[in-house]
Amino acid sequence: MLDAAESVLAAVRAGVSPASDGYVLCDDAGAVALLLPCAPSQGSRRALASARCEPMLDAAGKRLAELLTARRLRSSVRQLAQSERLQHALFAIADMAGSDHDMPTMLRGLHEIVGGLMYAENFYIALFDSESDSLRFLYFVDTVDDEDPVLDAPMPMSELMYGCTWYLVRDAKALMGPVDGLRRQVSGPLHQHGASSKDWLGVPMMRHGQVRGVVVVQSYGQEDCYSDADRALLGFVAEHILTALERKQDQAQLERRVAERTRQLAETNQILQEQVRERERSEQVQTSLYKIAALANVEDEAARFYRHIHLAVGELINARNFYIALLSADGQQIEFPYFVDDKDSARPPRPLGRGVSEYVIRTGRPVLVDPARARELMEAGEIEASPVVGTISLYWLGVPLLDADKVIGVIAVQSYSEDLAYDERDAELLTFVSYQIANSLQRRNSAEALRRLNAELEQRVQVRTRELREQIAVREQVEAQLKHQVMHDPLTGLPNRLYLRDRIERAIAGLRRNPERCYALLYLDVDRFKLFNDSLGHLAGDEVLREVSRRLGDCIREPDVVARLSGDEFAVLLEDVPLPKVACKVAQRIQDALSQPMHVAGRDLQTSASIGIAIGDARYTSTDQLLHDADVALYRAKSAGRQRFVLFDDSLQRQALDVLGVEHELRNALVRREFEPYFQPLVDLADGAVIGYEALVRWRHPVRGVLPPGEFLPVAEDSGLLEAIDWSMYRMACEAGVALVGEGQFMTINISPRHFQNPQFDVHLLKLAREAGFDPARLRIEVTESTLLGDPDAVAAILERLREACVDAALDDFGTGYSSLTYVQRFPLKMIKIDRSFVEPLGRGLSQRSSAIVAAILALAKSLGLDVVAEGIETEAQRQALQKMGCVHGQGFLFGRPEPASHWPR
Repeated sequence: MLDAAESVLAAVRAGVSPASDGYVLCDDAGAVALLLPCAPSQGSRRALASARCEPMLDAAGKRLAELLTARRLRSSVRQLAQSERLQHALFAIADMAGSDHDMPTMLRGLHEIVGGLMYAENFYIALFDSESDSLRFLYFVDTVDDEDPVLDAPMPMSELMYGCTWYLVRDAKALMGPVDGLRRQVSGPLHQHGASSKDWLGVPMMRHGQVRGVVVVQSYGQEDCYSDADRALLGFVAEHILTALERKQDQAQLERRVAERTRQLAETNQILQEQVRERERSEQVQTSLYKIAALANVEDEAARFYRHIHLAVGELINARNFYIALLSADGQQIEFPYFVDDKDSARPPRPLGRGVSEYVIRTGRPVLVDPARARELMEAGEIEASPVVGTISLYWLGVPLLDADKVIGVIAVQSYSEDLAYDERDAELLTFVSYQIANSLQRRNSAEALRRLNAELEQRVQVRTRELREQIAVREQVEAQLKHQVMHDPLTGLPNRLYLRDRIERAIAGLRRNPERCYALLYLDVDRFKLFNDSLGHLAGDEVLREVSRRLGDCIREPDVVARLSGDEFAVLLEDVPLPKVACKVAQRIQDALSQPMHVAGRDLQTSASIGIAIGDARYTSTDQLLHDADVALYRAKSAGRQRFVLFDDSLQRQALDVLGVEHELRNALVRREFEPYFQPLVDLADGAVIGYEALVRWRHPVRGVLPPGEFLPVAEDSGLLEAIDWSMYRMACEAGVALVGEGQFMTINISPRHFQNPQFDVHLLKLAREAGFDPARLRIEVTESTLLGDPDAVAAILERLREACVDAALDDFGTGYSSLTYVQRFPLKMIKIDRSFVEPLGRGLSQRSSAIVAAILALAKSLGLDVVAEGIETEAQRQALQKMGCVHGQGFLFGRPEPASHWPR
């Protein structure tokens, strides 16, 4: 009966009367067809098609077509939502890896993210340590299994031997399905560990071809819960989960090391502080003695002199209450030239009596008095408490001032508080200090005349020194100003060409002394600077140059130098460049700095720079050689479209000499029609059937033979001939495609970004195809991600108009840009072409990462309803690997190299 239905459907699609009875209710564009069979007992097909039944059947067929269309649209919406959830999940994983969440919080977040993509109520993550051959479960959630593993503790792999998780690590490949299905996927016997699930899905987390962990989800209630798309999706997400875990673990390890180091430093610091305090006490004693000894030679009034002595003593012991008592010249009175006390304001001179000060003078020894000692002295009649002597303190310490074994006075400290008492150590310390004080007092008078003479001499020396310094400063200022004017640019303040040449000569000489120390010269100029000058005036142009100079200075470090050579030309000399990529990093840093808008003359200006780089090595013997090569590289950067940098090599020198000749030959080639299209087939990977051709331009040079695009397209773009060559090639490709491209096939042509600057590009392209007699429905255009970046809105509008005219678009080199998913969602694309860089590793044992990326791209394309072509297939192993991953179409040398249209069967 199925054969009869297929016969009726084929006859109706061919427009002829069917051989058997049956009525086609709905034929959904070849995807779904519904037929109403007619049995002999029920009447013939003509009876069903009678006037009474036919309207009902037509109405039923239309309704069925509407239902099928709605179903297909709902399916497309679900697929788009799945892709968006995947992208949001990857962004969420990246955000969590960089957040300050702790590890448990991040793991719970990862569980929620995976649960948003598939059924993941039962979920665990484990990391594998190859050195200890153990597995460490970081996260484990299971609704059935009661024997949860100990989290964050090593579990030997022997405990999991022949289990699903064990095979994930050992076989390094994903496993999916029920227990019976898993037995067929593993490389040995399968043992059950834990509760038995009805559907199980696990993927290894790989890094550099080695298994670093596993991610597993499982279902206990539903069979066939997971699909191949879920396996590819979980494998793609697992790579990002591993990255997030590694970043979080590295952060935790860093914090532990910092904490441990902080603790060690704290202990060391405590020991050092004790040593420092002891040393400070010793130094303080020594410093105080130095201060007291120095006071003898300081010219000052008596009150300030005694005040300094008080401060010096106060640095050693508590001297809040302190006084100095001296015998009068006749030895009959005691005077108090300095007295500071909380209880008594001052003490006038008095005759010698029975005070504690007099007791010290009589005995010539230090005396430490506390309440008990005071009572003893009073009972012995040595001292007496009388108003004449003053308020009696609780604790008192006094030592004699000796001069040649003769007592001349006393220094004393006292305390009125129980909390502050003096001891023998304080007495020894104060006695030791008293010697310096006594010497200072005696030397003060004898040295006063000498101090005056020294002061006068010092004043004269200071005056003369000041005069000499002023003269030297003026001379140095004049010399520096002259040197700066000669060696620097007056507008920006940067070194000029003369200064730069001197530094380059030093760098060349330094290289001769040390051949391993290379340097680099970055030669740059500001793109479109003439436009700023012409539009805003020279004052604004000068402001731009000053701002550029400032930003260049921020991009380098000492001893590198930035110089302004002339106009908008600058140079940067890097004196230590071990590798060329160091100079390239500096060049990129400069471009990033100059790309930031600058506010000049009331406007925000967008600046950029073209940079030529010459790496200084032994071949350079003069400054002019280095400047010349850097200038050649700069010219190449400007001719390549500006806002970029180019590293000089020997080929640039040869190219600079050949550019004019190639440009002249290109103009002649256009006149003589030497350009022609070559075609490379796009095939079905299953049987090698050709589904279309890609048209590629070639130059049949009269002398050099057939040249590939890389030999002449850069010169064509610089000279403005690229568009003329493209239009010539498009016309010839369409003319050849009339006979070459068969039914159900298509032809693709490559469109450069320049064409999208013309809003009428789609009109011209369609007109050219019609003039060549080529059906636009068989034409597809290939664009690169850089093309889409130029003017996204204009490109999207042109692509939309072309799609309405049945000309579809393909995104070439997919995956090499920085926002490929954005392009797929935003622009009306029919096909994506996987870049050869992802295809090349397949089949060589290095394909784990590439396989994951290709699988993710195929899953994304399938969910969005896009065709996929894998580029660069050169081996049978690559073809088979792609087929296993579900890739349908391919292109590469395995199926044919680009050849003229006459080479391919028509």
